[in-house]
Amino acid sequence: MSEKVFSALWAEIESIGRVSSGGYMRYALDTPELVLRDWFRNQADRRDMPVTDDGNGNLFAWWGDPWGRGAVLTGSHFDSVPHGGGYDGPLGIVSAFLAVDQLRAAGHKPSTPVAVVAFVEEEGGRFGLPCLGSRLLTGAIDPAKAATLTDRDGITYGEALGATPAGPLPGLTGRIGALVELHIEQGRQLEVPVGVASAIWPHGRWRFDFTGHGDHAGTTRMADRRDPMLTFAYTVLAANKEARLNGAHATMARVEVEPNATNAIPSLVRGWLDARAADTATMDAVVEAVVKRATERAGRDGTEVAVTAESLSAEVTFDTALASRLSAMLGDAPILPTSAGHDAGVLSAQVPTAMLFVRNPTGISHSPAEHAEHADCAAGVDALATVLRELT
Repeated sequence: MSEKVFSALWAEIESIGRVSSGGYMRYALDTPELVLRDWFRNQADRRDMPVTDDGNGNLFAWWGDPWGRGAVLTGSHFDSVPHGGGYDGPLGIVSAFLAVDQLRAAGHKPSTPVAVVAFVEEEGGRFGLPCLGSRLLTGAIDPAKAATLTDRDGITYGEALGATPAGPLPGLTGRIGALVELHIEQGRQLEVPVGVASAIWPHGRWRFDFTGHGDHAGTTRMADRRDPMLTFAYTVLAANKEARLNGAHATMARVEVEPNATNAIPSLVRGWLDARAADTATMDAVVEAVVKRATERAGRDGTEVAVTAESLSAEVTFDTALASRLSAMLGDAPILPTSAGHDAGVLSAQVPTAMLFVRNPTGISHSPAEHAEHADCAAGVDALATVLRELT
């Protein structure tokens, strides 16, 4: 695949959803993502690939019989985190269409159907639950519960979708033979253009509700305050310390404050903890320690804290034989783990699943600075085409 061919198709979506920060606001089923979904359908039409929607919001463009047995899926997602990078997700979809083009040009005739997939709400940036589309497809979440998930404007997932999600695909394990997701590397480990994933760290999100007593910032004596912001601030530092002590990752980067006024002591501070570790026991230990320290601090501050687990993704080990096979296909490409969650991780519980990573020269992701060299992206298309040819 020439760099020029990749760059031409990439340019079609590069500006969609980009904002003044240089990052992207591509929330699931919101205007920019809907534009990208139309682009997906148009790309499929250009290639005579019929598109199906599984009733959960996931789109599939088919080369071969839709949902024929043993189908090989490849793709990723369009949605982004707030002000995120442009490569996280869309790179996998653009590369999938180009890999199909390359195989067709070479005269390949797949023995099983191939589908380019666009999963919905992978980041959880709008409705709060990451990998929502793949969870629905595999039955990892009840459709009725998913329909009630609400965004910050009070719109439910069911309302945005236009219906209650359909839920799991009947006979999924027979109808999907494998999933290969290509993704930009998140972190900086690769010294070559393309690598293969071995595992995904367990990770989860917990909501901390800190409550106190709202009052006047100017007239309330310091000794009389019950300020939940102090408890929240202490918890942020505690999460950082516990993660460092345990070799884990912990982040509190989203916060909501009521009444959120400069001259008012808050009555409520709501913060979200993202915790990840190489194994579940370590992650659980970090979260338990953070909760304990937050609770103890609340007692000293005269505040209260309630903790709610909003999502949890178990440790994933990708199909070892498939990963080794892909590595061999690609000239002994390096095999490496990741601490970022992916739809491939959700599907791995039921079908053989693998991931390809395209080198990220800085390692930065979920940021406007996220980047991959187009020469490496073209190499990723070549690698994906090689894998699809061998699997089909």
